[in-house]
Amino acid sequence: MERITLQDKTFRTYIPYKDIEKAIARIAGELNRDLKEEKNPVFIGILNGSFMFIADLMKHIHLDSVVTFVKLASYSGTQSTGKVVEILGLCYDITDRTVVIVEDVVDSGSTIVKLKEDLLKKNPKQILVCTLLFKPDAYMQQEPIDYACFSIPNDFVVGYGLDYNHLGRQLKDLYVIE
Repeated sequence: MERITLQDKTFRTYIPYKDIEKAIARIAGELNRDLKEEKNPVFIGILNGSFMFIADLMKHIHLDSVVTFVKLASYSGTQSTGKVVEILGLCYDITDRTVVIVEDVVDSGSTIVKLKEDLLKKNPKQILVCTLLFKPDAYMQQEPIDYACFSIPNDFVVGYGLDYNHLGRQLKDLYVIE
């Protein structure tokens, strides 16, 4: 589909799934290389947006690892509220473990900072950030983004797990607002 309409907004194809697949395979290769000496790293997907990304990413991870999830919210419509709310917390011991936060999109960075602050209280060995989409023009934090499949402008995107008012997550391609 070249164009889609979700409620009152029209979107056009931005990143096709075949390009997403290639980028995920590349990032997974980097993670496999960089974490090969780590004992059972813990991959934490941030719901809801990362569910497709983490599912495809983990198909390429060849390490003994743990996959778990947290649910945080910071968006309303097409804008970040600036406030991060924890809806479902971490229910796994990460003491002395390497943690990889798996995020759908990093824009302002508020979610990453909040989650890292919470995770550091649980004494992990290290915390890394892996994102499908990174928006460097919107990023306002000092925390490094360790792995990014794509760096994109500060445009609103849907599909491949990302939504607009709870719609569009199931789309396999990524779409940008027109």
